[in-house]
This record gives sequence, C-alpha cells and structure tokens, in this order.
Amino acid sequence: MTNKILVTGANGQLGSDLRDLSSSYPHYEFIFTDVAELSIVDKEAVDDFFKKEKPAFLINCAAYTAVDKAETDRALCDQINGTAVGILASACKQHGTRFIHISTDYVFDGNASSPLKETELVDPVNAYGASKLLGEQLAVENDPNVIIIRTSWVYSFYGKNFVKTMMRLMSEKESIGVVNDQVGSPTYAADLAEAIMQIISSGRWEPGIYNFSNDGIISWLDFANEIKRLISSSCVVNPLTTEQFPTPAKRPKYSALDKSKIQSTFPVRLKDWKDSLRTCINKLTAES
Repeated sequence: MTNKILVTGANGQLGSDLRDLSSSYPHYEFIFTDVAELSIVDKEAVDDFFKKEKPAFLINCAAYTAVDKAETDRALCDQINGTAVGILASACKQHGTRFIHISTDYVFDGNASSPLKETELVDPVNAYGASKLLGEQLAVENDPNVIIIRTSWVYSFYGKNFVKTMMRLMSEKESIGVVNDQVGSPTYAADLAEAIMQIISSGRWEPGIYNFSNDGIISWLDFANEIKRLISSSCVVNPLTTEQFPTPAKRPKYSALDKSKIQSTFPVRLKDWKDSLRTCINKLTAES
C-alpha cells in the first residue's frame, strides 16, 4: 500500500489548512486536487485517477457550501455534495483506499436542546443539509468502511467565512446586527485538519460517523462579540432574531455537536473555541 493521501477540494478552507499542515507529516505523500485537476462528479476521471495514483487515504473536502444559493441551485448542490461522494466512495472501496468524508451539523433539524450525538435522527431543514445527508448515505452505501466527520460553523484564515466578514464589517460600520437565537459551535479549519491527520496517523481505523468542532456552545452573537473584543472594535453589535434576519435557506436553531465519541476513539484533543479564534485572528491581522 502507498502512503499517498489524496485531498479533494484542496482550494477550500479545510483543504488549504491541510496543505499548510502537510509539511508536518513528511512520511505521507499528499496529492492536492481541486476541480481543475480532478472532477469528482466524473466517474471515469475518478476511476482513472485512482488507478494511476493508488492513494492509501482520501480526505474529501470538496463541497458545495453556498447554503442560500443551494435553495435554487439544487441539482448542482446534490451532484457535488451527494452523487460525487458516492462515486468517490465506490472508488475507495474498489482500490482499498481509506475514505474520510466531511459532513455537517446541517443534517439535523435544529430542534434539539442538548448536544447532538451521532445517533440522533437526521432531518435537514434546507437544500444544503439535504445534499450533505445524501452524501453521507451514498458514502456508507458504497463504502461501509468510511469515516464521516460532521462539523459546524467552519472558519479559517482562508476563503470566505463569518470571522473574516465580521472583521471587515466591524471596520467599515458603526453598528451591525447578528442573530442571537441560533446556537452551535465554531470550528477552526486548522483544528479539524489536525484532527483528521491525528486519525490517519493513529494507525486505528474505526468506520462510522463522528462529530468534531471546537469546545464551547455559543450563539452567532457570542461569536461576533468575541471577534469584536479580539480586534478591539468600537462597532456596536445588536442582537437580532432569526425572523429579523430572513435568509433564503432556513438555519437550524440548535446544532451543537456532542464530541465524546471522536475523543474516546481517536487521539483527538478539542481546543476551546476562544483560543482557536484568537489564533486565527492573530494570523489574519499579521497578514493585513
């Protein structure tokens, strides 16, 4: 077996953080692909790629993540987040590649009031969540040996995300409004990248669904206020209800994840959300 790790969706937040981390794992050979190098919706292209490269692991970071746009762009969203995952899973099964697929807290309806375990009933409230659930189902169907990691509220030094948007708005405006009645946990993509590599290098392989995010349960308003504090902004942050901030796609009201399973199965440590946010903002402000 090779020591190759194929990373799809390599230009996104998580893919970019895996690229940064790859130099810390010199005994693995990383292959980073995005749509230009490998179209994951093309079964033949995927099969050819696997035959040629024979990866030992696949980390699928590729996803359609425009949650609001997904409501009207359902076919493409389902193709990337659903059908393509099935194609990748069957290639992994055929070639003996160990598959790690990234999913989302949006597979839940948001009506819970305590952290969600992996075994809770799924019932997505928007097209994006439905497409990601389809991906989970096709992954397991085509490769029962898959590890699925559900994560939430991902942000990073890279790409577009809540942290960068807030930093920009707080520098431009005197006041902003942020939703206070949607509750969950942020995930710093660099921490998720590290957790994935800890799983791969642990030598243990326990198929199934796992939850991962940073430690702590907060609202988007709490998140914004901590960003404000860390960048010493004088912008006024006003609480809004979901009704006051309508979006094309409905959002889960509560989607905090219970992370005990991943911690008891693998050598994965959780970082406090505030510590990780500080790390990211320090990196962003050093660059600006």
